Amino acid sequence: MSRPDEPSMIADDATRPLFRKLPPLDGPLPHSEKSVAASPDELPNRNVAFVALRTAGELLGSAAVIVLLFLAYQLFVADEIAARQQDALVDRVEAEWEAPTQLETPQEVEALAVLRIPRLGTDYRRAVVQGTNGAALAQGPGHYSDTAMPGEVGNFAVAGHRDGRGSPFQELDELRPGDPVIVETADTWYVYRVLGDSGSGKFTGDASGIPGRQIVSPDAVQVISPTPNQPASAAASGRYLTLTTCHPEYSARQRLIVHAVLDGTGTPKSELPDGPEELREA
Repeated sequence: MSRPDEPSMIADDATRPLFRKLPPLDGPLPHSEKSVAASPDELPNRNVAFVALRTAGELLGSAAVIVLLFLAYQLFVADEIAARQQDALVDRVEAEWEAPTQLETPQEVEALAVLRIPRLGTDYRRAVVQGTNGAALAQGPGHYSDTAMPGEVGNFAVAGHRDGRGSPFQELDELRPGDPVIVETADTWYVYRVLGDSGSGKFTGDASGIPGRQIVSPDAVQVISPTPNQPASAAASGRYLTLTTCHPEYSARQRLIVHAVLDGTGTPKSELPDGPEELREA
């Protein structure tokens, strides 16, 4: 029998709540109002947006990889293939010059000269084709059709790619004042010299006032005038060679121009079967 003032264990257990009181179902939850339970319709929308963003990112990444691979192919693989094709064209042109009647089929693109630049290597040689459109320049350096021919009074002007399509003029910026540029035709050797002061190395030191090298905008067509940098209507003052290419590398924003002047007169190939001494200048 228990004492009246003794607390009852049963009574204590009975009066102690077994569970904490839960908040009403229609009231705010203890945490943020933006909980999943509070906004059940937001989950599908968020999932769709996330998947869309992830898919777009993957597609952009794949596209970037494809573009990079294409550029690498153009700059290295296709460039090397084009360079070999240009070497083969030189071989065919020289074979035609030596024995013109032995070739059974004519060349698709006419080559009028072979360009040799010892500064760019003793084995540097490029066939100069007629014209400066895309098809012509894919074969090698191209002659501006309205300019003089090799050795003539006026300006024998030639364009070439600096990168891609064999990159025939990639190292054109390495030329220095006085460097020889040899132009070989079917029957004659012509030796041009880059304008400027070979002693000081300055391209602007030539007495003619024509710089040996300059960088111009793409619309500066006066660089291929009969006398470089003069109006096209002005009479030619000498026998010049002008080489043009894009500048800087991998950009067509400007043009790199090299001017040269004929050194003496042309020499018949019959007199120099092995070519002029300038071919062996380093």
